[in-house]
Amino acid sequence: MKKLRVITVTLLLLGVPGLLFAGNHGSKTTSSMDIVDTAVSAKSFNTLVAALKAADLVDVLRGDGPFTVFAPTDAAFAKLPAGTVDNLLKPENKAKLQAVLTYHVVPGRYMAADVLKMSSAKTVNGNSFMVSMKGGDAMVDNAKIVKTDIMASNGVIHVIDSVILPKDM
Repeated sequence: MKKLRVITVTLLLLGVPGLLFAGNHGSKTTSSMDIVDTAVSAKSFNTLVAALKAADLVDVLRGDGPFTVFAPTDAAFAKLPAGTVDNLLKPENKAKLQAVLTYHVVPGRYMAADVLKMSSAKTVNGNSFMVSMKGGDAMVDNAKIVKTDIMASNGVIHVIDSVILPKDM
């Protein structure tokens, strides 16, 4: 049974066609959209997109890149303690919000197969997060990677089930 789970996770991480946008992560698979437009079209990253706007990072993630974004879903943001998101979205917390969001972005385009070869990844904010396997699941820090290799014109998105935070926060 464990072997079957590892095979299933490996297939998911390698981006088996048809799994990329399963569930409510949208239906557009065109890579002519940038990272922000791809996230908007998926309809499950509303909180992330609102945070990117509040942090003035939309234009950055619409830039040439390439970027690899480990994108928390709306459900991932909902796991944070009550009031955390509202507090981060306040103008006076813009620098802290930018630090959190840029911790989810790695410069370069890293497909799932590349990520699995890493033990850590240096993020745009300068800190590194850990990459590991835990119980057959690929993890970044304590977040499980649940969908992979969502292509955008300027990078790739991997969906995670929790918001990850830099160690210095």
